[in-house]
Amino acid sequence: MRSRSRVQQRAGMVAIGIGVLGVALAGAFLGGAFGTSQAVGPASSHAFVGSGAPSESAGASESPNESSSPTASAAPTPVLVAAPLDGMPVSPAAAGQHVIAVMIDDLSPARPQSGFSDASVVWQAPAEGGIPRYMLLFQERTPKAVGPVRSARYYFIGWASEWKAAYVHAGGSPQALDTLRAKGSGQLVYNADQFAWGSYFWRVTTRFPPHNLYSDGKHLRELARRIGATAPPAKAVWRFGPDAPLDQRPQGGRIEVDYLANRIVYRYDRATNSYPRYVSGTVKQVDAGTKQPVAPKNVVIMRMVFGALNDGHPNKHRLEAQITGSGVAWIATNGHTIKGTWRKRSISSPTRFYDAAGHQVRLTVGQTFVQVMKTTDIVKIQDGKVPAAAGPSLSPGTAPSASPSARGGSVWAAI
Repeated sequence: MRSRSRVQQRAGMVAIGIGVLGVALAGAFLGGAFGTSQAVGPASSHAFVGSGAPSESAGASESPNESSSPTASAAPTPVLVAAPLDGMPVSPAAAGQHVIAVMIDDLSPARPQSGFSDASVVWQAPAEGGIPRYMLLFQERTPKAVGPVRSARYYFIGWASEWKAAYVHAGGSPQALDTLRAKGSGQLVYNADQFAWGSYFWRVTTRFPPHNLYSDGKHLRELARRIGATAPPAKAVWRFGPDAPLDQRPQGGRIEVDYLANRIVYRYDRATNSYPRYVSGTVKQVDAGTKQPVAPKNVVIMRMVFGALNDGHPNKHRLEAQITGSGVAWIATNGHTIKGTWRKRSISSPTRFYDAAGHQVRLTVGQTFVQVMKTTDIVKIQDGKVPAAAGPSLSPGTAPSASPSARGGSVWAAI
C-alpha cells in the first residue's frame, strides 16, 4: 500500500509539472504574439527611441509540436529616433545625415518652386530691397528636385551655420562670398557654390534664366560628401511635442505676412493640424517636384532690424540684418499663436524661441516655416476658436498668461 501511495504521489507531481509547463508555454506563445504587435511609435512595426539607443524585440516562440516545421524568428523591430531639425521619427541613419541648406528664388517667374515638401525647416527673409528669398534645410529626406537655386546672403549663412550645413547657392553678395571664402570650409558652413561645382546642377528648359537652375537630393548629397560635409549634425535645439488632440484644436485661423513682392497667407487646417500656405495672397502653394501642397506644422514670425548694405553696389539694394541678440517672435503651432521672443547669441549659435514667461517654446513635430520680417513689415494674425464643446486649451508648453489667442480666443491683430 505504501509503495502504491508513493507511485500515485509521483504521478500526481508529474501531472502538475506538465500542467505548469503547458501554462508557461502558452504564456510564452501569447506574450510573443501580442508583444510584437504592440510596438511604440507612429507605425505598428516600429519602436521610437528618442535617445537613439537600439531596442530589443523578442523572437517568435518555438512550436511545442516537434513534428511541425520550425517557425521563423520575428524580424528585429526597427529603431526610430527623433530627427534633430523637426522631431520626426526616423531611422538613426537618416537622423545622422548632414544638413544641406539651399538658397531658393522667390520671384514670380520662379514659382512654383521645388523641394519644399521634403525640407525640415524653411527660412524666408527679405533680400534685395525687401523682395524675399528662401533657404530650405534638408536632412532626413531626399528631394526629387530642388530649385530654382539662387545666390547667397550673409544672414542666411548665419542661420545655416547653426547646423554647419552644406550651403548650396549660385554666387552671392560680396559680403556673403567673402565670408564663405574665409569660413566656408566647416568653420561656419561648407561652401557649395554652383560656380565651383557646376556638374551637380543643371538648367531646365521650362524656365527663363536666372530662374531655371536646379539640382536634386541625390546630387546634393554627393556634393556634400565631395566638399567634406559628412559630420553628424548637432543635437536638436528646438523642443517638439505631438499633435494636440482634435477636440483641442481651434476652427479657422489665419496668418498674413507681407513682403515687398509676395504676400504670404497661412490658413490653419484643423483636420491635419497644419498651416496650408498661399503665395501672392490667394494662390495655394504647391511643391512643383512632388505636386504636394505646402503646409507646415509650425509658423514662426521673427521681427528683425534690417538696413541697407553698404557694399559698393547701391543699385542692388542689398540688405544686412541684425541676426544676433533678441527680438519679438510670434509662434503658431496646434492652431494657437503666442507672442514671445527669439534669441541668438552669436552667428553660429542656435536661434531659439521663448514664450512670454521665458520658457523655451515646444513646437509640433513636423516642418517649421520661419518668416523673418523687418520691423516695419505688415503682419496680421487671427486665431480661430476651439469649439464650445471642447472648451479652451493651450498649445504645448504655453503658459496660461502667454497670449489671449493661446486661450482659444479670436484675435485679429496687425503687429
